[in-house]
Amino acid sequence: MKNLITNILKKTIPLGLGVFLVWMSLKKLTGDDKEQIINSFKTANYWWVLVSLLIGIVSHFSRAYRWKFMLEPLGYSPKFLNSAMAVIITYLVNLGIPRAGELSRAAVLKKYEGVPLEKGFGTIVAERVADVAMLFIFIIVALFAQYELIKNLILSKLPKEPLVTVFIIIVLTLLGLVAFKWIKKSNNKFILKIKTIVLGLIEGVKSIFKMKKVGPFIFHTIVIWACYILMLYTATFALPETTGISWNAILISFVIGSFSYAATNGGIGAYPIAIQQSLLLYGISALDGLSFGWIMWTSQTIMVLIFGGLSFLFLPLYNKEKIATTK
Repeated sequence: MKNLITNILKKTIPLGLGVFLVWMSLKKLTGDDKEQIINSFKTANYWWVLVSLLIGIVSHFSRAYRWKFMLEPLGYSPKFLNSAMAVIITYLVNLGIPRAGELSRAAVLKKYEGVPLEKGFGTIVAERVADVAMLFIFIIVALFAQYELIKNLILSKLPKEPLVTVFIIIVLTLLGLVAFKWIKKSNNKFILKIKTIVLGLIEGVKSIFKMKKVGPFIFHTIVIWACYILMLYTATFALPETTGISWNAILISFVIGSFSYAATNGGIGAYPIAIQQSLLLYGISALDGLSFGWIMWTSQTIMVLIFGGLSFLFLPLYNKEKIATTK
């Protein structure tokens, strides 16, 4: 019963949070504000949005191709289209049930390529380790590129009195050291689970460098993440207000926007707000930033719905001979 309640909460809380964020962002808007956002949707240059989506499709194809470098050492060589459709279905399923897409991706390859579920899922976990490492690199780059902005932002939130600020820093440092020592020695189940996850991530990174084709794997990992940030860059030309914004603004928006996808189903509600708050730091008005965020999220979601739905329909047709032989 406890596990059932936990599973229900895991599936409903992100969706509920997303709906709440949508409601909150709309509640704050006046009639004129809503009219301005609608006008942004009407006047946006969707050719640039289309280019952004095409770059997104390239990233999916590159991810599908990268997957084979994880499967080959296990003795499996799935068809490229099966891998590509499995990847796209991942994003579709994640819109409804967070993190269930990875399992569905492994299930597709089990059904149509005979890859055991546990082995397919294991390679996907290892892939995610590489993706986490890439996100971490982007975070570090963003911190160095925007050091002054981030420093000033933090300082602006601290009390003006120097002694109070120093006291807060000392207290936070001491608390951090105590927490680190406690975590290191703790036998708490939750802490042990976190330790296991961290150690697993480290082992996953090590396993990537032990692959026979580590070079091509790293190359496609870079291609995937380059496509992600290029998607955001090209889409900025869709609105006059965001055209020509700096690469620093794009980098910060990309990093913050990436975290929003982990908060709610497919970033619903969270992504537009994340983009809005990021662009505010660079002089883009709240309404223009929100409009751009909603255009980005809406277009990407429509792409996932269309191509994910087509993948569900096309998979049985593409593999009809294999299905016929197994009956």
